[in-house]
Amino acid sequence: MLTVAEALDRAQMLCDAATRAGADAADALYYCNAATSVSMRLGALEDVERSEGQDISLRVFVGQRSASVSTADMDPGELAGLVERCVAMAREAPEDPYAGLAPETLLFKGTVPDLDLDDASEADPEALRAAALAVEEAARAVVGVTNSEGGSASHSRTRFALATSHGFAGGYGASGHSLSASVIAGEGAAMQRDYGWHSAHHLSDLESAGDIGARAGTRAVARLTPGRAPVGKVPVIIDPRVGGSIVGHLLGAIAGPAVARGTSFLLGKEDRQLFDSGIVIRDDPHRPRGLRSRAFDGEGLPTAARDIVASGRITGWLLDTASARQLGLEPTGHASRGGGASGVSASNLHLAAGTVTPEALMADVAEGVYITELIGQGVNPVTGDYSRGASGFVIRDGAMAGPIAEFTIAGNLIDMFAALIPADDLEFRHATNVPTLRIDGMTVASS
Repeated sequence: MLTVAEALDRAQMLCDAATRAGADAADALYYCNAATSVSMRLGALEDVERSEGQDISLRVFVGQRSASVSTADMDPGELAGLVERCVAMAREAPEDPYAGLAPETLLFKGTVPDLDLDDASEADPEALRAAALAVEEAARAVVGVTNSEGGSASHSRTRFALATSHGFAGGYGASGHSLSASVIAGEGAAMQRDYGWHSAHHLSDLESAGDIGARAGTRAVARLTPGRAPVGKVPVIIDPRVGGSIVGHLLGAIAGPAVARGTSFLLGKEDRQLFDSGIVIRDDPHRPRGLRSRAFDGEGLPTAARDIVASGRITGWLLDTASARQLGLEPTGHASRGGGASGVSASNLHLAAGTVTPEALMADVAEGVYITELIGQGVNPVTGDYSRGASGFVIRDGAMAGPIAEFTIAGNLIDMFAALIPADDLEFRHATNVPTLRIDGMTVASS
């Protein structure tokens, strides 16, 4: 695997070649990954996978025309041909008044800080096999677990480098470790499955195999013999492992491209208090060891911590350069890059904890539902209408009273945001973290 410096050299050489070939401006992104994973099932080795890949993407601008190409072939002759093709494509592309690199005056400057994303580890197949076996054994040890879909452990190393023709060059490396188990409880038509997993940049931060496996087994057994959900408008409480999707819908609505296209349900509502005044949602790209930590965005602009919701109000849109130009605003350092044009993404997100325990949050619920799984993507980004399949537990007289399945929850995201109440159990485990959430007044329907 290349070092970060070597990755930067490769991106810079391609970028320089594009300007020599006639491009007015260009940027190049290099990405490589090496991953090893081991899967065990019923105590036996099921699969060992080793993958290594690299990709380089070039984006060029000829006036207001642009084109993008990418390849995994690093042969010098292939790369020279790639540059020529990309410039030729750009000359034939339609003009876009918003196309172009990020403003040079706004580029990240200085040394990329060490966000501690790489523990310098190398893949150890024997250790991965032992971890995968341990996580599955812990799950199968739970009374009531009858079968297993397996345990798996993985290790990865990545390198990312971005260079532009107007002076930016930056890159970083990261390591990754993950552990998961999926098991089945019950027999025949009454079987239920569930899972547990965790991932981290540093092996020392990874949750133990025993805890992950026990959680998978306990969750599967708890789902046995589901009943019917109550129907009508009732309080809904959402488990932290699925509550992050609510924040995801907010992000989609404040993303610059959606706003510029007029396809966001929050258009015209940017000055409105959407949440309770105590709600804070924070984007923190510089968190050490954060799963989405980054010092610069996909266009070379600096990133910074920001409350995207403060005192219950959104603080503005998340903008890449193109959407910022279209809206007459400044880019916010939220551009993301893949193989082509930039998009928009946040980094490490969390919804700040509330002041009451999850138990207190449901204490006054005479009848409601507790959601542990959401199914489907029934959300309209233009209207905010929300309808998704779900499973979880019924709440009666302030406590969970048994599993339920095959029901839907529905509402509108504007109303859901206004009714949202967080508990105090926030933990930083994923890229998006939320505490237990309560939303009153959602419509529950059962098949």
